[in-house]
Amino acid sequence: MKKRERFIWIIICAFLLVFSGVSFFGPNLLAYRANSETKEYLDRFDYLFQFLLENYVDEVPVKTLYEGALKGMFESLDDPHSYYLTASDMKDMNDTTTGRFGGVGLYISKPAPGSTNTDPLDKFVQIVSPIEDTPAYRAGVHAGDYITKIEEESVEDLSIDEVVDKLRGAPGTDVHVSILRGKGIEFGITLTRAIIEIPTVKEAMLPGNIGYLRIIQFTPFTAERVKEAIKYFESNSYTSLIIDVRGNPGGLLDSVAEIGDYFLSSGPIVSTKSRIHRENEVFNATRSVLVPESLPIAVLIDKGSASAAEILAGALKDTNRATLIGETSYGKGSVQKVMGFHDGGIKLTIARYYTPNDINIDKIGIAPDREVKEPELSDEEIESLGKMLKENLVSDFIKNHPEVKDIDQQNFINNLKKDGIVLKTRIIKKLIRNEYNRHLDIPPVYDLDFDIILQEAVRMLQAGEIKGK
Repeated sequence: MKKRERFIWIIICAFLLVFSGVSFFGPNLLAYRANSETKEYLDRFDYLFQFLLENYVDEVPVKTLYEGALKGMFESLDDPHSYYLTASDMKDMNDTTTGRFGGVGLYISKPAPGSTNTDPLDKFVQIVSPIEDTPAYRAGVHAGDYITKIEEESVEDLSIDEVVDKLRGAPGTDVHVSILRGKGIEFGITLTRAIIEIPTVKEAMLPGNIGYLRIIQFTPFTAERVKEAIKYFESNSYTSLIIDVRGNPGGLLDSVAEIGDYFLSSGPIVSTKSRIHRENEVFNATRSVLVPESLPIAVLIDKGSASAAEILAGALKDTNRATLIGETSYGKGSVQKVMGFHDGGIKLTIARYYTPNDINIDKIGIAPDREVKEPELSDEEIESLGKMLKENLVSDFIKNHPEVKDIDQQNFINNLKKDGIVLKTRIIKKLIRNEYNRHLDIPPVYDLDFDIILQEAVRMLQAGEIKGK
């Protein structure tokens, strides 16, 4: 009997030894047990979590408290690009990745609560850019606008996730938003949600055999669409190229790296740096290019050009492959990874990207080689523009004059000026053109009449001021 008991104890001790080895020497638990400070805080959290469940005046679902704690933990990072995703959020994220979801068509940003930023506008939701050919775009929402209210509810205390939840919904339903533009133009618009299909690329030929390539966003399909556009330019004997990434909010890193390889024959396109070794990566160009290096290229950027759009612009600028024209870009130089977590997920900044010259442009942006932007409006002009937007004057004009004949347009402008509108005629005509184009099923790919940044790019290419390598 003693031999049997001894044998049993040997088996038990061997099992405990193996189990303790896994517990103490597994990489995750090793890090946890080695950090007594971490354990102390986790113990405090566990105590407070149980205390709230048992003592709060109303009964709180465990899941509600749990998800609130996770959201608060991510908000403490002070990074608007890192956040916890509920099961619903994860579904929306997957919908976005596949390119189809119900919503209004806006890319938005808002600093996390407690952010150290001091800009009073940070309490609102900044519109990075509207998605082209969507309800928000057709309603005249612009990059740089702010959403102040949704259905008369202030967005000041809403997280970015909560704002997204309120804007998305079933196609065909309406959502009313209040918009702040510039120094003090406020107006409300009602947007009818629709199935949003994220576009990628548009192309056209400009006068003087100039290829015009507009990259709207970097998705899994963008690289192939760019390749198709280049073939189109070749079939039309293009001699120079304009790449327009204005209002492009970014997208997939692999996509922009592949596109950058179409233009560069050697060296880094972009690199990522992280404290996680496996996330440190350099995307190098291969020898073959789709666009001859002798071909002159201009890249158009503005404050709505972000993330992957800035990677492409930065790569072509640092390698002297293109001339950048427009305004300083948005300044998002970080890389996020989306990972599943139980029934939800997380979106976490895991690295920063660097241009070929080893520059990170986060919160700085990329400056153009040639700055071109619309002239700033005077206080009187801002007041006039606000009046026109609040009273829907341009929208009503288009509804009553859908063909926009020259005589009708001139009469409209004359009447506006009689009523005290002090905007320049060119600005009013541009507003009319934009409003007219938004009502088209297939709006023009470009507007060479009123787009002064595009005009400058065409002029510089035709004058030979931009050259290939």
